[in-house]
Parts: sequence; C-alpha cells; structure tokens
Amino acid sequence: MTSLTSGPIAGRPIRTGVLGYGLAGKVFHCPFIGASSDFSLDFIATNNPERRRQAQLDHPGATIVADSDEMLAHASELDLVVLATPPAVHLAQGLSYLDRGVALVVDKPFAASVADAERLIARAEEVDRPLMVFQNRRWDGDFLTVRKVLSTGELGQVYQFESSFEHWAPQAESKWQDATPAVLGGGVAFDLGSHLIDQALVLFGPVSDVRADLRTVREGGGNDDVSYIDLYHDSGVCSRLYMSRVGAQPGPRFRVLGTEGAYVSYGLDGQEPALAGGMLPTDDRFGNEPEETWGTLGVSAPGYPTPVKVPTERGDYPAFYHGVAAALRGTGPVPVAARDALEVVRILERIHEAHSAREVR
Repeated sequence: MTSLTSGPIAGRPIRTGVLGYGLAGKVFHCPFIGASSDFSLDFIATNNPERRRQAQLDHPGATIVADSDEMLAHASELDLVVLATPPAVHLAQGLSYLDRGVALVVDKPFAASVADAERLIARAEEVDRPLMVFQNRRWDGDFLTVRKVLSTGELGQVYQFESSFEHWAPQAESKWQDATPAVLGGGVAFDLGSHLIDQALVLFGPVSDVRADLRTVREGGGNDDVSYIDLYHDSGVCSRLYMSRVGAQPGPRFRVLGTEGAYVSYGLDGQEPALAGGMLPTDDRFGNEPEETWGTLGVSAPGYPTPVKVPTERGDYPAFYHGVAAALRGTGPVPVAARDALEVVRILERIHEAHSAREVR
C-alpha cells in the first residue's frame, strides 16, 4: 500500500471525521482521537439533536454536521473517517469515502455480510487506502493476560477456551442491536459475538467446524439475544463462546483449560466504564485493574496448591489508534486487518445461514 507520508499528511495531524456519536463514537473513538497528537478531530456527524449538542460540548474544536452526506462534502479535508455506525450502512458509507481517497476505520461488526465485507476490501485495495476494523477488545487487560498466561506454557496443552460476554438488559429496546434483523447485522451474535470470535481466532487460529445456538428470549426482540457458539480450531482447541443480553449473573469472562491447569477470570474489562464515566485515556489510572478483579491460575483439586492470583495486564485501547497512525504514516502495519475481520463475518454468516435453515424445516 502506498505510504501517505509522501503527501501532505507528513509532519501534521491526521485529519479525522467520525460518523456517528452513539456509544461507539462518543466512548470508543472520539476520546482517543482527541487525546492523541497524531490526530485532529475535525468533523463529527450525527443527526440526533441531543447528540449534536453533546458532541459540540465534548469536542468544541470539531465541526458538527448532520449526516454522512454533509461530511462527505468535506472529504477533501479529511485523511481518515471512522464509521461508528450500524453494520447495515457500512458498505455504502465506506465506498463513498474510499472513492474519495479517504482511509477508513470501520467499527465492528465490520459488515452485515461476507459480500459487503469483500466489496469494501476490494475497493480499498483498488484505491490503495488503509481499511482497518475496530476490534478494540484485542487490547482488553484480561485478554492480554490470557495471551501472557498462554505464552508461559503453564497450562500445558490447552484443549478448551471458554469466553463469555453477558449483561442484563431484560427489555428489548429500539437500538439497532435489538431491532435490526440478523441479515442486516443485528443481534447479540453479530454485536458481542464479533468480539469473542475475533479473540478466539487471535489465540488459536483458523476453525474447521462451527456449531451454534441462537435464541430470542425477550418479548419484542427482533433478533437473537442469547447465543452460544462452538469453534473447533485446526490447532485442536475448542472455543466455547457465550453471549447474552439477559445474563442476570454472568459466568466467567474467561476460562482456559489445559492438561496442567486452568486460568479463570470474572468481570468485564474496565476501560469502557472508565471512558463512559469521563476518564480520559491519558489518565495514569486508565487501563489498570484492581487486585480484587484479577484472575486465578492453577488447579482446584485436593493435593494441589491453592490457585494463585495473576495480575491483570494493563488494558491498552490507545494501542489501536497508535497503530492507525503508524499505518497511515507508513511506519507500521494496520492494527486489525480487514481480512481478519472478514473471517469473523464469514463465521457469523455461516452460523445464521444454518440457523435459518433449521427454522425453515
């Protein structure tokens, strides 16, 4: 890919626009862009009047516009656009900016279908612009800890990886996650499962078989809200992934089982609530987890020492945008390759096709 350092981007901040100011735009993208000297946050697009007011308060230096079309009129003033929007519109929005030579960060779920994802990848390659997918939970502190534990070999031969992402939202809402049909990228498997599948692939590699159970248990739910996915990796590991919007008492966040021991941790990474509470990523406390949340390593059986606590690695969401800057300046690879994210969409599409086939019988 052609380096952008030869153009006017060299020696100045990367001019950035963020499309969408819901949870993704407000919490996961704008704080990191605004806090980094590598970027300037120039435009934020949202058609929600309350969000427009909040965006202007949060980022007084940005120009707030109504929608993608209005921001597209300023494409010549941008190096990068972040699509913090629902997956069903990623294809049209992404193509419109790529066609104008603007690099992209696309929030997960990357796309609503394999065909959409492949079109975005093909166009990015044609215009020679970086296309990056926001899989921020590769930098969760607990996930980084799992990677560290695996690297030590203390678990022996790992044969099963369990991962869950559950929360309590017993009433279906009108948000796209609850209301959008699965064919347009809605549902808990597309939303939360995108994280869990990506993490499993990072840890244990390609899969040869997939099994899943998708369920809708809330009244008025427009898609799956309680789902379970098994991934059978070529490496011999089985990843068992649980995702739910009705998890009144969530199970372990991670449970990694090996022939010599296990690692178990509870609770979600604290970076999201810290950001939602107003903490900036530049705060010295950001990404640190208290000792009471640390996971344990060992064997819970007679005759074995009590499992020991393992300090949680510091969460590092800023690493994603450090990688984005490096990719745009030609000094490093993209932080999450679009073709990696394509494999996540491929697995999700396979699951939903099998689910639809069972419903038709």
